Amino acid sequence: MTEDGKFAAEWFETPLGAMLAIADDRHLLALTFQEVAQGANAADVTVRHNGRPVRSGGNHITHQVGRELADYFSGKGGDFTTPLAPQGNDFERAVWAELLKVPLGETCSYGDIARTVANLEASRAVGKANGANPIPIIIPCHRCIGADGSLTGYGGGLWRKKWLLRHEAEMRPTGLFAYSAR
Repeated sequence: MTEDGKFAAEWFETPLGAMLAIADDRHLLALTFQEVAQGANAADVTVRHNGRPVRSGGNHITHQVGRELADYFSGKGGDFTTPLAPQGNDFERAVWAELLKVPLGETCSYGDIARTVANLEASRAVGKANGANPIPIIIPCHRCIGADGSLTGYGGGLWRKKWLLRHEAEMRPTGLFAYSAR
C-alpha cells in the first residue's frame, strides 16, 4: 500500500486497448486489460484491488511500468525491470516464475512448464495458473501455447495473444546478427 493506505493505479492506452497498472510503494501488483465502454472516462471507473481502494495518479512503480510498456509496444525493448509481487498460490507463482524465463520472441508449451514445476499431467493446472496471471505481458503467459503449436486460451482474448506473439517475433533479431546466450 501507499502512504495513504491505498494502492496506486495508472491507466495506459496501448495498441491492445486500455490497461490498468496497480502498485504499492515497492511492487507492481497487477496489470490488467480493461474493457472500458466506448466514451467512458477510464479515470471515472471505480477500482478496488483485493478489497482495498485504489487511488488514481499512479506512483513511481506505475510510472516505471508505463515507460517499459511504451518501449515494448514501440518495439524498442522487451526488458521489464519493474519489481513484481503477483498474488497467487505456490503453484501459480512457480508457473509464473517459469514463464519469466521464456525469452522474447519464443514460446513454450503448457507441458513444458508442467514438466518443470510438477509433472506432465499438470498441463491443465498450468493453463489455469496462466489464466490467473495478474500481470500479463510482463509475466508472459501469452508465450505459452498448445503442444501442437495452437494458440489456446488467453485471458485478454486470443486476438491479443496473437498480436503479442507477432509483435515479439518482429522485435527479436534473427539471422547473422542474432545473439543467443545458450
